[in-house]
Amino acid sequence: MSTDTTASVLPPKGKPKWLRVKLPTGKKYTELRGLVDKYKLNTICASGSCPNMGECWGEGTATFMILGNVCTRSCGFCGVKTGRPETVAWDEPEKVARSIKIMQIKHAVLTSVDRDDLKDMGTIIWAETVKAVRRMNPTTTLETLIPDFQGIERHLDRIVEVAPEVVSHNMETVRRLTREVRIQAKYDRSLGVLKYLKDQGINRTKSGIMLGLGETEDEVIQTLHDLSAVNVDVVTLGQYLQPSKKHLPVQEFITPAQFDKYREIGLELGFRHVESGALVRSSYKAHKHIL
Repeated sequence: MSTDTTASVLPPKGKPKWLRVKLPTGKKYTELRGLVDKYKLNTICASGSCPNMGECWGEGTATFMILGNVCTRSCGFCGVKTGRPETVAWDEPEKVARSIKIMQIKHAVLTSVDRDDLKDMGTIIWAETVKAVRRMNPTTTLETLIPDFQGIERHLDRIVEVAPEVVSHNMETVRRLTREVRIQAKYDRSLGVLKYLKDQGINRTKSGIMLGLGETEDEVIQTLHDLSAVNVDVVTLGQYLQPSKKHLPVQEFITPAQFDKYREIGLELGFRHVESGALVRSSYKAHKHIL
């Protein structure tokens, strides 16, 4: 529980009012929704029912997932299917780039499942997708939300070489809960990935954590300190919501006041941007994080 239980936490007996999501509206959203349906475009915004889809699409931002929809890892928080992934689709970079062009996306976020089954862990497709997007959409800026690639530097170098405007890798949770929440991941390895990216010249690095899994306030603050120590530029903090009964349960609902407190602490630590709120997700306001 948080160190200030009366101010920051409500028992998870039902979603509180601040987690109610308004249906997306607006001319830009309607146009993009029509294009996605017409051309059967694959955005994680729509497939993941992101609560911020209307707002992001209205600002010309969308997220695309590459390398299939089956993950080699079985994280306790994630709703993505775990199992044997599909064969790599080598035409995927062109398809993603074409989708971005059709949708006239100004800022695209690319993410993927973990592909520990591949020798390159999917990094060749990652790099080729960035190149294809740039070739077909020269004015579109990019954020790559990457897995840890097991911390192997030669794989990370493929991302460094194509130099997206922002490279993001999520910590997801605090150190104590990492083994339970991210079974095949390691807290220090993720920090090492972020440090390596910055040391190799990536201009903007970014990370995010979910709250409500049983972490304490002190643990969240320590994670912010750890991210600051490896010179991460942007941090997102949002409420964890259980994808299904098979996944980790919500331990607590964090109040807006507590999210505001974390935002202030993050800004005091020197992060360029801190997005902190119940409905914040990794790509929330992503277009602003290149500024």
